[in-house]
Amino acid sequence: MAASKKAVLGPLVGAVDQGTSSTRFLVFNSKTAELLSHHQVEIKQEFPREGWVEQDPKEILHSVYECIEKTCEKLGQLNIDISNIKAIGVSNQRETTVVWDKLTGEPLYNAVAAPVSPGPSVPVAVVPSGSSVPAAGTSSVWLDLRTQSTVESLSKRIPGNNNFVKSKTGLPLSTYFSAVKLRWLLDNVREVQKAVEEKRALFGTIDSWLIWSLTGGVNGGVHCTDVTNASRTMLFNIHSLEWDKQLCEFFGIPMEILPNVRSSSEIYGLMKISHSLKAGALEGVPISGCLGDQSAALVGQMCFQNGQAKNTYGTGCFLLCNTGHKCVFSDHGLLTTVAYKLGRDKPVYYALEGSVAIAGAVIRWLRDNLGIIKTSEEIEKLAKEVGTSYGCYFVPAFSGLYAPYWEPSARGIICGLTQFTNKCHIAFAALEAVCFQTREILDAMNRDCGIPLSHLQVDGGMTSNKILMQLQADILYIPVVKPSMPETTALGAAMAAGAAEGVGVWSLEPEDLSAVTMERFEPQINAEESEIRYSTWKKAVMKSMGWVTTQSPESGDPSIFCSLPLGFFIVSSMVMLIGARYISGSWKINLRSN
Repeated sequence: MAASKKAVLGPLVGAVDQGTSSTRFLVFNSKTAELLSHHQVEIKQEFPREGWVEQDPKEILHSVYECIEKTCEKLGQLNIDISNIKAIGVSNQRETTVVWDKLTGEPLYNAVAAPVSPGPSVPVAVVPSGSSVPAAGTSSVWLDLRTQSTVESLSKRIPGNNNFVKSKTGLPLSTYFSAVKLRWLLDNVREVQKAVEEKRALFGTIDSWLIWSLTGGVNGGVHCTDVTNASRTMLFNIHSLEWDKQLCEFFGIPMEILPNVRSSSEIYGLMKISHSLKAGALEGVPISGCLGDQSAALVGQMCFQNGQAKNTYGTGCFLLCNTGHKCVFSDHGLLTTVAYKLGRDKPVYYALEGSVAIAGAVIRWLRDNLGIIKTSEEIEKLAKEVGTSYGCYFVPAFSGLYAPYWEPSARGIICGLTQFTNKCHIAFAALEAVCFQTREILDAMNRDCGIPLSHLQVDGGMTSNKILMQLQADILYIPVVKPSMPETTALGAAMAAGAAEGVGVWSLEPEDLSAVTMERFEPQINAEESEIRYSTWKKAVMKSMGWVTTQSPESGDPSIFCSLPLGFFIVSSMVMLIGARYISGSWKINLRSN
């Protein structure tokens, strides 16, 4: 029987989308931006101690191999020739820190993560001094909180009137970014210390680890990162676009372990055959695009103009606004970061970034903690039943308030309850909370940039909730625009890879960009009602503050025993009480015997 003829679709581009909970490989048609096939693999997070979040770098790498292999198999079933894949891009969870041995290719510790949302006063659980560390072979992921004591120690060395860290990096000194995690590894993991001393250690964020491994690893793997990921390490000067010697000295980081910094769109190296891949699928295909996940979404949303913004709705929300070639420093708690640099000789673009810590997480909380829904999708149905919160407001400050408040003493509250309030109203209030928090970030961006947005482009898993999208348009009082193809993060990485010099299968010229079908949500309430609801929300936010008043500097444990004098008082009081009861009991026995 003759072999069936392979479909010819024009040049294809693949994208690795590596996140905190899963890895995916997606393949796009470079001429139409159509998604042809993909595969996804869930990955585990490890929690060796409270406040510690880690992932196994080898599991992450193997998940990438598996996704590539399975996607290629699916393309074969669709009769699509995988030899037409001309380039591969990488998009990754940012800030997550890996250190590995360049001679053996083995990770020296798990990947260490960053806190849920960056900021100058992130509420954290502190790792007690003298704590043991988990076994080697893991990476520190972006949710991890163990480095607070490191941050506190470093902050004492920054003059109050000269925050050179923020002026060089656009970032506050925080547990969120890679430099403090790397410092922690150097201070606490002997395997890392020894490898650095013996010149065997390499550091990188997840993109560096993947590109080094996919291009050969110990057999000539390319040790590099791009400007967007480098800008989240707190070691990178966003003005000169280089690793900064003063910053490296401040954090005590040897510069020889850092990856080479490249643009977001150029050929870094070629895929090498792996024993994990059947028949060496995609061997020799250039890896030519690299962007941190939020920058990739900005590119995938085609926010190439100054003042264009996108919001990604996931566990939290990440709102980025393109500020063009100018670094805009925020007076309202936002971060300044590199948006992208799409070619070695192309200009760099910057962005302001604001984060909402609790977005999709509040839906999971309603499901897992309160049990008022069985699946995350049910919340839309509940909210639709009532169409209002009936004056109920939900502030999900589960671990404090982030941008623009940065108030660690806040805790979550549900207020405005009446006897009429039911689970449908609470579900509606939870969706409103996501929208109100986004409005606060957007207002801060408008004040920093001076350019009010005409519309907001959105992506992420929660955007399938039409009630949420309509609420967002009502609360912002501007249109909300959602692309019909939701995979904007992977699309951004594919666009960067396909546009790279030497690949040239994806044009980023405005006239050549494929028209993307959009769903548009217009405000359906008047401006006055929108403002009244927003001002009531802000009143609720004020009520959430000041709940946590004391916390142990050593352990983060608000227990009464964190105060030694108070502990002695309570213990001695208990002893006296027990003694009194014993004496009283003995006295009664003596009376009876007499």
